[in-house]
Amino acid sequence: MSLSLVKGQKISLNKEGGEALTTVIMGLGWDAKKKKGFLGFGSRDQEIDLDASCVLFDTGGNMTDVVWFRQLRSQDGSITHTGDNRTGAGDGDDEQIIVDLSRVPSSVTSLVFVVNSFTGQNFSEIEAAFCRIVDQKTGREVARYNLSSTGSHNAQVMAKLYRNAGEWKMHAIGEASSGRTFQDLLPAMRAAL
Repeated sequence: MSLSLVKGQKISLNKEGGEALTTVIMGLGWDAKKKKGFLGFGSRDQEIDLDASCVLFDTGGNMTDVVWFRQLRSQDGSITHTGDNRTGAGDGDDEQIIVDLSRVPSSVTSLVFVVNSFTGQNFSEIEAAFCRIVDQKTGREVARYNLSSTGSHNAQVMAKLYRNAGEWKMHAIGEASSGRTFQDLLPAMRAAL
């Protein structure tokens, strides 16, 4: 059964039996709210392009690599983005980032996942937004974090996977921010390290 995370919560990425997860999927899903027409008539769909990115940091807080829609694979091959969804159409994950934790270089201590609206809409125009961690081997959802919140922000620092005493853990951050790409969110990500 999946754990529903709250802002600030931390969990271990070990299975119930103590075995560590080796490959996880960070899924991002969202839907655009319908635009209301004049006097409430003629509502129409809108397209919102949310982008998921994974930024790799070392112990000094230096960015060592990034995986996003313009670079779908980390330089070492341990992290892969499945591609850019520009509308949020469909059910389930709209974008996925697959992380082989066993292959992440030992110099990388934190993986920070962010989401931003490339088209600039804010989160008050988005509904049913979530991020989740899935055990790739079993397909079992490990944890889910609700990203839907009204507000004028158009980006969020979603979560961080980090090494602690030889194991990977997850921290649900959920910090509202602003920016069209991961570069705009670097100060907020560094604050979350």
